[in-house]
Amino acid sequence: MADPSVKEQAPAVPGQRTQETAALKSEKGSTTIDDAVVAKIAGLAAREVDGVYAMGAGTARALGVMRGMVGAEKSVAQGVSVEVGERQAACDLALVVEYGTAIPEMAAAVRARVIAEVERMCGLEVTEVNIKVDDVHLPGEKTETSDQPQPRVQ
Repeated sequence: MADPSVKEQAPAVPGQRTQETAALKSEKGSTTIDDAVVAKIAGLAAREVDGVYAMGAGTARALGVMRGMVGAEKSVAQGVSVEVGERQAACDLALVVEYGTAIPEMAAAVRARVIAEVERMCGLEVTEVNIKVDDVHLPGEKTETSDQPQPRVQ
């Protein structure tokens, strides 16, 4: 029989971010994190996972190649869209995977990596990371950078 004088404690909520979100708002001011910041962090984190060849749907990748041809830098947030609130963020990623990669395991690794990095760097709870595999990169296929013309003179 349980001791009636001992009150049961409520279980901790998984994923609760009390310390981190408290750091975003204090009596001295508040910190807001722009969607573009979270998108860059998520894009870089996803690219670190083995099996991710590129990010973005076909059109976005083609535009990235065109930007590269005119000298603009490639966007690290390509293929990433995010929604950021005061305490939470949600991410959608479009990926191209290497042929032979086990997609469910790669998706789980990308999801875990993105959640860990966004939560660590931003202090936001990541509510979801949706992954859409748009293409498979086949061995011997032209790469995005090989589409660029080679210089005539070195």
